[in-house]
Amino acid sequence: MTPSSLDALIDALRCLPGVGPKSAQRMAYYLLQRDQRGAHRLAESLERALSSLQHCERCNTFTEERICQRCANPQRDARLLCVVEMPADLAMIEQTLAYKGLYYVLMGRLSPLDGIGPRELGLEKLLARATDGVVEEVILATNFTNEGEATAHMLSELLAARGVRASRLSRGVPVGGELEHTDSGTIAQALVERRTL
Repeated sequence: MTPSSLDALIDALRCLPGVGPKSAQRMAYYLLQRDQRGAHRLAESLERALSSLQHCERCNTFTEERICQRCANPQRDARLLCVVEMPADLAMIEQTLAYKGLYYVLMGRLSPLDGIGPRELGLEKLLARATDGVVEEVILATNFTNEGEATAHMLSELLAARGVRASRLSRGVPVGGELEHTDSGTIAQALVERRTL
């Protein structure tokens, strides 16, 4: 019979996205049998993160301080506010080195089926930030999923009602992409969002 502490570990690992019962079991056995040092490091890091991380009061991302380093940086352009779904999306935009404004992280997206509406996303805080008199443009960089599109649409309407200019990331053929290997939906969107040269 499997010990209850092992069952608890396997069950805990199942909370990770994409991890089912078999994967959780493999991870648990691996950590216990082959990498106990890694298991201790994982447990300590998780405990430290849970006790020290909080949400930035300005952009809502994770930080150890009241205001994150990005929001506190006077070199960032406070007139631009980029809205993303998750901290990982923020990190991807930062990697481009093409954006020097500030951010707001929703920590999710509208998903009525999952019980996530405007209140659960804390949109009041975002709207207060967007109408602070400093922000001139809000860039809606939610994902191009049904939920992400619905979130961007609702935000654009809320911002327009408050007189705030909003823009949306464009979609199209990826850099280095070849048309014959690109799906028809992406090509159609690239045609719609074409620009004059």
